[in-house]
Amino acid sequence: MSIYPIALLSLLNHTGFSGSRVLMSLYALYLGADQLVIGIIMALYALCPMLLAVHAGKIVDRVGPRLPMLIGTSGVMIGLLLPFFFPGLATLYVSALVMGTAYQFFFVAVQGTAGAIGAAAGRVRNYTILSIGFSLAIFFGPMIAGFSIDYLGYLAAFITLAVFTVPAVLLLWLRPGLLPKAAAGAAQEQQGRSAFDLLRLPRLRNTFIASGLLSAAWDLYQFYFPIYGNAIGLSASVIGLVMGAFAAAVFVVRIALPHLTRRLTEFEILVYAIAVAGASFLLFPLFEQPFLLAAVSFLLGLGVGCGQPISGALIYHLSPGGRAAEGAGMRVMFNNFAQVVVPLLFGGVGTALGSGPVFVSFSALLLSGSYYSFRSGRAAAA
Repeated sequence: MSIYPIALLSLLNHTGFSGSRVLMSLYALYLGADQLVIGIIMALYALCPMLLAVHAGKIVDRVGPRLPMLIGTSGVMIGLLLPFFFPGLATLYVSALVMGTAYQFFFVAVQGTAGAIGAAAGRVRNYTILSIGFSLAIFFGPMIAGFSIDYLGYLAAFITLAVFTVPAVLLLWLRPGLLPKAAAGAAQEQQGRSAFDLLRLPRLRNTFIASGLLSAAWDLYQFYFPIYGNAIGLSASVIGLVMGAFAAAVFVVRIALPHLTRRLTEFEILVYAIAVAGASFLLFPLFEQPFLLAAVSFLLGLGVGCGQPISGALIYHLSPGGRAAEGAGMRVMFNNFAQVVVPLLFGGVGTALGSGPVFVSFSALLLSGSYYSFRSGRAAAA
C-alpha cells in the first residue's frame, strides 16, 4: 500500500479547506464584520474537533479510515457550498462549524493511516510525503481563494474551492481498496481505556503541547494575516500571494526534514520550530510592503512547517499499541483547543488595541512555550 494516494486525497481536500479560511475572513470583512466576529467564526472551525477529536480517533481505530475520510471530505464540500446558496454573515457561522467538524474525521484518519503503511523505518518518510501534499494545498488554496475573489467574486470563490473536493469524494466512494484496512478493529482491546491516560506519558504529553503551540501559530497566521493585509490596503490576490510564500516555505522545510532528523531529534526540531515562529511574529507589524511581508511569511513557514509531520510521527511512535489514531485524535484535540482560544483571544485584542499588540503578545507566548518545551523535554529525557 502506497502513501501517495493518501497524499493526493489530502492535497485535494485541504486545498478547499485551507482556501476557505482566507475566503471566510475576507468575505466577513466585506460584509462588515469586525475582528472579534471573524475570530468567533474561525474558532467555530475548531470547536467541535476540540470536543470530538479523541472519539474520532477511536472510531478510525475501530472501523478503518475510508468511511471517516469520505464523511470528512463530503462535509468540507457541503460547508463550502452553503455560503453560495445562502449568502450572508449568519451562514458563515454554520459553514465554519460544518467544515471544521467534518474535516477532523478526514485529518485524524489520514494521520493514523500514514503511520500504518510500511515499516517503522519509513514512518517519518510517510509523514513527510503526506505533509508535502498538505503544504501544496496551503500554497494553492489561499492563492486560488484570493484570485477567485478579485476576478470572480466572493460567492463564485466558494464554488471554485468546492470543486477541488469533488474528485476526492469520487475516489473514496468508487475505490474502496484505495486505503489500507489494517487499522480497522485495532482499538477493540483498548475500549475500556480513557484517551486521557495518554497524558500520563511525559514525552507524549510534551509532544502534544509542542504540536498545539505550532498549530496555534499556523492558525493565527491564517486567521489574522488576511485581516492585517486588508487593513494596510493589500488586495485579496496580493494577500493570497504573500500567504503563498508561507506555503512555499512549508514545502521546502518538509523536503528537508529527512536531513534535519539525521542531525537533531524530532523533539528538538519542534522546540526550535516554535522559537522561529515566535521570532517571525515579532517582525510582521514592522512591515507593510508585500515583498517584505512575504519574506517574513516564508520564515514563519520554515518554523511551523515542521510541526505536522514531526509531531505526527512522534505521536504514532509514542502511542501504545492499537491506539495510534486515538493518539492522533488527542493531538487534534490539543491543536483545536488552541485554535478555539487563539482567534477569540487575539481577535478581541486586535479589535481593542490594533494589530501590533496581537503579533507581539503572541510572539511572547510562543517564545515562552519554546523555553518551556525545552526544559520539560530535558526533564522527561532525564
